[in-house]
Amino acid sequence: MAARVREVGERGRGEIGEKPSPASASFTARPQTEFSMTPRFLTALPVFNEQSHLSDVLRAVRKFSSEILVVDDGSTDATPELLRREPGIQVVTHSPNRGYGAALKSAFDFAVEHNFDVLVTIDCDGQHEPGLIPELVARLFADQTQPADIVSGSRYLKRFEGDSQPPEERRRINQTITALINERLHLNLTDAFCGFKAYRVDALPRLNITELGYAMPLQLWVQAVRTGFRIIEHPVPLIYLAEKRSFGGSLDDGNRRMAYYREVLDREMSCASGRAGAASEVCGAEK
Repeated sequence: MAARVREVGERGRGEIGEKPSPASASFTARPQTEFSMTPRFLTALPVFNEQSHLSDVLRAVRKFSSEILVVDDGSTDATPELLRREPGIQVVTHSPNRGYGAALKSAFDFAVEHNFDVLVTIDCDGQHEPGLIPELVARLFADQTQPADIVSGSRYLKRFEGDSQPPEERRRINQTITALINERLHLNLTDAFCGFKAYRVDALPRLNITELGYAMPLQLWVQAVRTGFRIIEHPVPLIYLAEKRSFGGSLDDGNRRMAYYREVLDREMSCASGRAGAASEVCGAEK
């Protein structure tokens, strides 16, 4: 079923395996457009059953972003009713639930279709600081002659006063997968899974996101390198408010979650390198 969009109120190519030079998390892309004015940006929040945090997070986001999109990924709690009470935001609704990656893909599509310059994604669980939204947007265009394509928040690039202690299993999985991505893509990432990011919207059509679950970021990193994205990390605080937050079903088991991440990364690397046996129905087909 197609996603539904509604407005509330008045507004609602590098090769895999080649090392970058210099060795950094940046990749040279095609010539970019320079901005002589402040870019028009959209802040998007993927949500699923976020009744406990939604109102507070939106209140904070409104202070730093005038254009807001919420992708409600089939919430079954009070989230839809709370969204109906929020003026001046855009809402895309999935029915039924499709997954975290699907919610982000809807945000990508919306930003492209509505001609935004920048898309900022921020989680709705209270673990990202909306006050950093302007910083992420500004970092995209810090180099006017060669803007970045992704500014990715990192909770491990530096320590902030008051940082949380991450759950041991989540930290271990993040470290392992981040190290694998760095090894295989020749990046220097410190946090492969942070959902707080800014994207240059002109670059998004170069992605073909088909992984609709929590492993979507792994597909994104592989495609970003393959298509020559310039990638920058930006430090953000490490905040954990719900250490036992569920990933859903079998993915609550750390070993199964790790296996799922490895499977998606292996598959996308096979697609990117064009090795024999990378089936076309797996590479680039909607799942």
